[in-house]
Amino acid sequence: METLFYYVPPLEAIRDFFELGGQVLFLIALITLAMWALIFERALYLRIRYPAVARAAVDNWDSRAERISWHAHQIREYLISSVSQELERNMPMIQTCVALCPLLGLLGTVTGMIEVFEVMAISGSGNPRSMAAGVSKATVPTMAGMVAALSGVAMNAWLQRTVVRERALLSDHMTMDH
Repeated sequence: METLFYYVPPLEAIRDFFELGGQVLFLIALITLAMWALIFERALYLRIRYPAVARAAVDNWDSRAERISWHAHQIREYLISSVSQELERNMPMIQTCVALCPLLGLLGTVTGMIEVFEVMAISGSGNPRSMAAGVSKATVPTMAGMVAALSGVAMNAWLQRTVVRERALLSDHMTMDH
């Protein structure tokens, strides 16, 4: 019996995918790689470094004898703000990468369709086989851009929720009694 599936080494499959999608697919892959590097950096920061930073800010606040005056309130706001600024580092860049992925997918759609129209202009009404290659170059980057954006949206939402929660917890830990 003939097998329907055959083994394609992973690197060859990736190469074929990039050839199928055209030049824009490389740009989408680069943006996606950068986005995920930033996401991992934020996740590692939240897991490893942030607890010590938050503890230091709370300890700094707890070591104050006076916490009721306007001056004490400003110091509290400064501590919360400086920790929040560190929490939100790279978040706008992640959001930018998420927004760029589908736009680059649309750019791939346009370049693929231009290729289809070039084939139609050269060969008259169109050679279906060469038109199909152009259509695949139009759809693959769109799909890749959307998949990359969706994965980034999910992780960005998780990171945003975590940042908001941690900022609120930090504010709650720095009480203004005394």
